[in-house]
Amino acid sequence: MKKQSQKTLWAQVVKTGIIKSNLIPMAAGLMLALYTYEYSFIDNIGNIILAFLGTTAIIAASGSFNNIYDRDIDAIMARTKSRPTVTGAISIKKVAIAASLFLVIGLILLYIASPLAALLGFLGVFFYVVPYTMWTKRYTIWNTEVGSISGAMPPLLGWAAVAPDIWHPACWALFLIMVIWQMPHFYAIAIRKEKDYAAAKIPMLPVVKGAKRTYLQSNIYLVLLVLSSFLFLPLSLGLTLVSLILGLMWLALSLFGSRKLGIEAWANKMFFFSLVHMMGVFFTVIIYASIGLILAAI
Repeated sequence: MKKQSQKTLWAQVVKTGIIKSNLIPMAAGLMLALYTYEYSFIDNIGNIILAFLGTTAIIAASGSFNNIYDRDIDAIMARTKSRPTVTGAISIKKVAIAASLFLVIGLILLYIASPLAALLGFLGVFFYVVPYTMWTKRYTIWNTEVGSISGAMPPLLGWAAVAPDIWHPACWALFLIMVIWQMPHFYAIAIRKEKDYAAAKIPMLPVVKGAKRTYLQSNIYLVLLVLSSFLFLPLSLGLTLVSLILGLMWLALSLFGSRKLGIEAWANKMFFFSLVHMMGVFFTVIIYASIGLILAAI
């Protein structure tokens, strides 16, 4: 087996894939805040850079702490048994030091941008590491719902880094959509990796309640996701329509695709389209806000 480089090993520790995917909704929240309050992009470039660096650091900290705590169950699952924290390719002491440094540096960077952003960053790490990783992930089928709180923090972080508060309805629209989106997304992953989760005795919904319950619960959340599209209506009809159309397409795929596909094939399709939905909605928000800022500057 080819020896992995230190760069590759550390990428697995901090979970670079999760970092990249979470920076998209963070950027959406940030750009929408600039547009909503009619702030200049150039005047806020310092806070924008701080938001990206700080968010990257605290997500890296979360992933590292998660890898440390989960190494016993990671050793059982096929998709995680080669993680450096399991194989010993990187010592737990080094990972713990790195995680702590990432957390401190990330919070400092976010605090310089905004004390509120730092508070939200801390809450995001706390909810991911303690209520999710250390508690609900191992003991209840509602672990996905609990984990969704930390997973939905990035748009709030981006917003708080440049805006005076987070009480604007547009900010909470992004947060709520991100919360709801995670359920059908992670349920699909749970079905795809059901054998892994069962072997590690992790009570994911399909492991405990079966595929039928998971399918029904996914559809309930998809209906809620479709309805949440109307939260954009006071801000933009275009954003509302994009979110609504993507949500309806995802719901249709779930309802009608399940009749033709087996449960694993259905889960694969659902997982793929969850990424399409997330990218479509949040990139549309970024483009919408960017165009608005450009037109305002002309």
